[in-house]
Amino acid sequence: MRLHIITNRSISPRHWIWKIWDPRTTQYSRLITVVTMAASLSVDQSAREQLVPYHQIRALYDEESITVYQAYNDKIADAAVQKQTLAVPGWSCERMTWIKPSWSWMMYRSGFSRKDQNQSRILAIRMSHASFETILMQSSLSNSSKGKQPVRVQWDPERSPSTKTKLPYRSIQIGIGRSVAETWAKEMILSIEDVTEKARRMHDDVEAGMGEKELEEKYIDESVYDIKNEEVRKLIRLEAEEENKQTTA
Repeated sequence: MRLHIITNRSISPRHWIWKIWDPRTTQYSRLITVVTMAASLSVDQSAREQLVPYHQIRALYDEESITVYQAYNDKIADAAVQKQTLAVPGWSCERMTWIKPSWSWMMYRSGFSRKDQNQSRILAIRMSHASFETILMQSSLSNSSKGKQPVRVQWDPERSPSTKTKLPYRSIQIGIGRSVAETWAKEMILSIEDVTEKARRMHDDVEAGMGEKELEEKYIDESVYDIKNEEVRKLIRLEAEEENKQTTA
């Protein structure tokens, strides 16, 4: 049977819903979920990229928590992992601290932990879904003219796993201001894990010429992170269309 793809909708970079036309019955089949690696489909890279909404949160998460990433120097990272809090000597709540759910963006920003001494250690920080939403409830877009909130949301071009390619959709960065940062550091963090070695192994594989698909399979385990709170969705312009990019870049 030859199946013709009529419409599709992105669930995540690896998951789609397809509406299929069956020539034998001349009818549309019901919507089905196809779970597969993108490269196994006869859809080229540019087409697959267009399936992803312009603003979309992709993250590692489970029923209890979402993981975000930050980069620090050795002193802060060692103390944070040991004490399982960021309220440690050297860490300051007097300036905005940025968290990133996207592993690829963290790798791009930190140069796989090799950019400089202050980004030489990558920490995976788990926080509850409720805490994550609480942070976003206090946010506004970085370029917004509608008042200054203690939390800033910035949508930057997502990067391919190798970080060499700028993708046509955005990845969220969240800046936690000083009026919120201390509470976040002391009360909202469930656990802190040092994932620097993972970043460095990935860098070695990139340097060795590993392809984007292989890098994604080996290092990235992220899915679309859905936010159901409509107020939060509006605040952060979640799933904004590409034509709005001039006002959200």
